[in-house]
Amino acid sequence: MNTIRIVIADDHAIVREGLKRVVSAGGEFEVVGEAGDGDGVMRLVREKDFDVLVQDLSMPGRSGMELIKLVKAEKPKLRILVLSMHQEVQYAVRAIKSGASGYLTKESAPQLLEQALRKIAAGGAYISAEVAEQLALGAMPGNTAAPHEALSDREFEVFRMLVAGDSVTDIAGRLHLSAKTVSTHKANIMQKLGVQNAADLVRYSIRHGLGDPEA
Repeated sequence: MNTIRIVIADDHAIVREGLKRVVSAGGEFEVVGEAGDGDGVMRLVREKDFDVLVQDLSMPGRSGMELIKLVKAEKPKLRILVLSMHQEVQYAVRAIKSGASGYLTKESAPQLLEQALRKIAAGGAYISAEVAEQLALGAMPGNTAAPHEALSDREFEVFRMLVAGDSVTDIAGRLHLSAKTVSTHKANIMQKLGVQNAADLVRYSIRHGLGDPEA
């Protein structure tokens, strides 16, 4: 039996430790590295030979869809399993479109992580039926996309943070962007979604099932 070599990327050490314990329980897995931010992920991608990257969507510096794309540009054959607190289908769809091979919520990770890792390492995909349906619908000719699907990955990230109540200054600090850049993203988001203010953004999020504003 070939050992599946894994790198775990999450900015919380306790989460990384928990994930290591889960995969170490099965003798077929070996954790060969861990990272707490996007720069650490890219360093390991360049320096180590491994099979699957288990990556959180929200980490300091480069994160989310941007990091998935950077990893795949560096190592196109590397398999990526996204582990996220976000249960919304839209996050999973964007992650798969960016190059991930699977998407798992942290809530379900202890029960499903080994199964997901095996499937992805073998060349398969690990996604829910709902995500598969959305990907299929998006590929159909004549399918009308919702306004939020026109947002770039960065705009979608800023949108979710605005809906959660974060200020432009807060978002700029967390994403390592200038306040001016975030304000430009905010203006573009409002134009694309056809809304006028923050309350409209929250209503749009709820109406389209994009999760609780506090998530």
